Amino acid sequence: MKNILITGGAGFIGSHVVRLFVNKYPDYHIYNLDALTYAGNLANLDDIKDKSNYTFVKGDINDAAFLTDLFAQHRFDGVIHLAAESHVDRSITNPLAFVMTNVIGTVNLLNAAKQQWKDELDKHLFYHVSTDEVYGSLHNPEDFFLETTPYDPQSPYSASKASSDHFVRAYRNTYKMRTVISNCSNNYGPNQFPEKLLPLMIHNIQKNKPLPVYGKGENVRDWLFVIDHARAIDMVYHEGKDGETYNIGGFNEWKNIDIVHLLCRVMDKKLGRAEGESAKLITFVKDRAGHDLRYAIDATKIMNELGWKPSLQFEEGMEKTVDWYLSNNDWLENITSGVYQSYYEKQYAER
Repeated sequence: MKNILITGGAGFIGSHVVRLFVNKYPDYHIYNLDALTYAGNLANLDDIKDKSNYTFVKGDINDAAFLTDLFAQHRFDGVIHLAAESHVDRSITNPLAFVMTNVIGTVNLLNAAKQQWKDELDKHLFYHVSTDEVYGSLHNPEDFFLETTPYDPQSPYSASKASSDHFVRAYRNTYKMRTVISNCSNNYGPNQFPEKLLPLMIHNIQKNKPLPVYGKGENVRDWLFVIDHARAIDMVYHEGKDGETYNIGGFNEWKNIDIVHLLCRVMDKKLGRAEGESAKLITFVKDRAGHDLRYAIDATKIMNELGWKPSLQFEEGMEKTVDWYLSNNDWLENITSGVYQSYYEKQYAER
């Protein structure tokens, strides 16, 4: 049995990756390492918590000694690194927290892996999951981010992720560690922390609260259903080529204001409201500092080389997302009330 370490596995994207690997690969033992900061929620993984090939480990990638001991104890065959501070607004308020987790934490992981794998670095894989925000902003409507696009991060968050990407490549170049990197567009779907656009809007519509939209809502993002991202991570981990980067996107660009209007229409339908009622809640607010205008991924490489492609059209994914949140109101309420933060103590600490 192979031991695979997945960091940040109690978060939004990470929980979907952990679930996929635990259910799909019975010959893998998946170790989910998460510090359970504000965005980590083990309730995301209730359905697999008792699986025999799954272990949760509470720990911080900023703790280098802890990581060294963890690698020595479990002798991981591979690492899929998703643990990160990821909210741009929070990075503007507290950049150092993003440096510590996204940069120093990644280097700590690389060092622990290098120390454990030693002379067998070619037999193990360090997979770093990153973001399209490292590329900066697109201003020409015909342009897309390619794997060869120069880095031009514009926020403390994207700068920290760009730095971590560079460190991963440096460890491959310097120490000959096997690595792959993927850079993905905006994810949406079940279990997303409600500070992000779609779950925030869903929650506010239910509560008849204002729907804050930055500036005029003209910023454009490429959207991908989170389960499709998890499938892509599976393919990159197993079939990606050493040293390569893979851009993962949905070929699915939307202006923020258009996506909010679509969500309002879907919510009006689901809640039995008159069409246009939820849209009355839209409130334009001061634009985010340094707000990138447009992100758009060209995912041709992963499609051609690995055979991956998105499985859902956006409107279908939006329906599934709204249905999940409306069917899991307790999950959302536990987040907004803070009750979720006691889940670990109740479910895991006494094991």
